[in-house]
Amino acid sequence: MSIPAPSVEYAQLSPMLIVFGAAVAGVLVEAFVDRRDRYPAQLTLSIGGLVAAFVAVILLRGHQGSAVMGSVMVDGPTLLLQGAILLMAIVAIAPIAERQLAAFAPQGAMAPGSPDEQLATRSGIIQTEVFPLTMFAVGGMLLFPASADLLTMFVALEVLSLPLYLLCGLARHRRLLSQEAALKYFLLGAFSSAFFLFGIALLYGYAGTMTLSGIAEAIDTSRGDTTMALTGVALLMVGLLFKVGAVPFHSWVPDVYQGAPTPITALMAAATKITAFGAMLRIFYVALPGLITDWRPVLWAIATLTMMVAAVLTVTQTDIKRLLAYSSVTNVGFILLGITGTQDGLRSTMFYLIAYGFSTLGAFALVGLVRAADGDEETDTSRWGGLGRRSPAVAAALALFLLAIAGIPLTSGFIAKFVIFTAAINSGAAALVVVGALASVIAAFAYARIIVTVFFSEPNVQTPIAVAPARLTAAAIGVAAAATVVLGVAPQPILDLADAAGQFAR
Repeated sequence: MSIPAPSVEYAQLSPMLIVFGAAVAGVLVEAFVDRRDRYPAQLTLSIGGLVAAFVAVILLRGHQGSAVMGSVMVDGPTLLLQGAILLMAIVAIAPIAERQLAAFAPQGAMAPGSPDEQLATRSGIIQTEVFPLTMFAVGGMLLFPASADLLTMFVALEVLSLPLYLLCGLARHRRLLSQEAALKYFLLGAFSSAFFLFGIALLYGYAGTMTLSGIAEAIDTSRGDTTMALTGVALLMVGLLFKVGAVPFHSWVPDVYQGAPTPITALMAAATKITAFGAMLRIFYVALPGLITDWRPVLWAIATLTMMVAAVLTVTQTDIKRLLAYSSVTNVGFILLGITGTQDGLRSTMFYLIAYGFSTLGAFALVGLVRAADGDEETDTSRWGGLGRRSPAVAAALALFLLAIAGIPLTSGFIAKFVIFTAAINSGAAALVVVGALASVIAAFAYARIIVTVFFSEPNVQTPIAVAPARLTAAAIGVAAAATVVLGVAPQPILDLADAAGQFAR
């Protein structure tokens, strides 16, 4: 028996290969470069790899075709989503590298508060392994929405998840909370991966293939019972809805977002959402259009539950990271309204993911700058009274991002909600749009409360200050703010780009 050699289309895979290559090179840097030279080498390698991969995505614009014997599909939506992921990663790498990895523990393997850890902190040791771990996670994010079969999709899911499990447990401050967050994320993530695998097994048993196009063909040609297929889809949805943080699979989100290092929280809130929704879109649009009458009502029901539950919980939060976590869950409900199976829904969902990604990245980057007197991050918003007078620039930028997340006009969030609500109305979900508008109003109260506290309260001894960001972080915040304003004032070019991306190829 002869096994054919796989064909590898390197040009089509170049964005992913560049990122994975940079990650592997980062591992070699850790092995062979002197400790004092690792930080600049890793930072240069990471930023260079991400920028080069983004250029590769631009050069592939307009290309469409499969790669690696049909396991990867490169088409318009894939390239747009990969470009968005890389942009978010480029912006996120600056807070990660802020002041030589100040957000991360000097040695992750040391017990929190131990003499060895204190000695490592005083010695100025920094954990540059953060950079290759981040690059591996980004590489998995690029592969996940490009996967053309379920097995490749599962491998990509694990490649992006495993580094994030580690990174979540590496916070310098509140180490026990950080390690608890990593453990919860790992255990629940493994649990959801098991559901995902069971779904793959059932769909393979029904269709006899793991390719998305083959599953679609089996559904279209079958005239028998579809119970096995529907059960497989349900289990597959559990795994994906966990990754995006939809209710009732959201319990990990506030704990992990609060405990993880803030720069990693920002990367997860922006890039991971784009990745998971990209994969979800590909599955529903390529493999399951024949079952649209079965899965679309379920998604809309989950969207309704997600919007209302998360909006109410957002109002009850006083910790800014938990508040933004529940806000993220609320936005998941809005995005689910766009998965309608239509071109309009695809276009609006991709635009929403890009707009939300920039605003949430900027918000978390600013949260990492607000510090208490002991130098630790001050995330309790009840103590933020007067912050707008002590650090007006940071407070004003944070207000901009919160207003965008709330969906206030002249910001990207307003346009994003408008286009996704329009797509939902055109698909017959007008009642859900009313629910979405109500959830937006409820959540907006939480953002308004923070803005009032920051600008209309007198400073006191508990009022934190905002440390001056490094140049890279300041540039990242500036890019996020500019994108938030531009997408709110002149969104048409990105809407046209999303429209030109077309449909997923089979």
